[in-house]
Amino acid sequence: MTSTIAAVLAGFGTGLSLIVAIGAQNAFVLRQGVRRHAVLAVVAICAVSDAVLIALGVAGVGAVVTAWPAMLTAVGLAGGAFLLCYGILAARRVLRPDPAATLSAGGPDAGSARRAVLTCLAMTWLNPHVYLDTVLLVGSLASDRGDLRWAFGAGAALASLGWFFALGFGARMLSGVLSRPKAWRVLDGLVAVTMLAMGALLVAGA
Repeated sequence: MTSTIAAVLAGFGTGLSLIVAIGAQNAFVLRQGVRRHAVLAVVAICAVSDAVLIALGVAGVGAVVTAWPAMLTAVGLAGGAFLLCYGILAARRVLRPDPAATLSAGGPDAGSARRAVLTCLAMTWLNPHVYLDTVLLVGSLASDRGDLRWAFGAGAALASLGWFFALGFGARMLSGVLSRPKAWRVLDGLVAVTMLAMGALLVAGA
């Protein structure tokens, strides 16, 4: 039992260290959380996707991914193009804000839940770094645990769930600050820089 708990905690720490960073996915979850729009759906997609990819890595699928580098290249190009487009849209909101848009939760700026879900799916599954972190890295670290590899993977999946839940639902505490248009433009500026930088890196590295 002690060994199992130690493996879960090790997986939790590893997963948390990989996911707590300013990236495209985290920036998107943060923005949705501040807007209080489709937060549960976005958090669920991120957490479940990570859990599936971690399970694949623990099961040994990482070796298959490594054997097909062209797949990661294709995903990198598609994901990079998507992030560049999203970053341009965010930059446009910064440079040309809509004075008629309501920045409060559920306003016209919120968009549709379907669009939020599709965007979240694209940011998750078109990002090759997600495969490298979950399938390859977590999978390889879990394999070193032998019979406890699934406990290690469960810990990593719990870290993902906890982080996205805290980020998505905790972000609403910033809604008061971001009720001012200038503050919201700062957040959109952060999103734009993150998306454009990540997109350029993905395209250049593909």
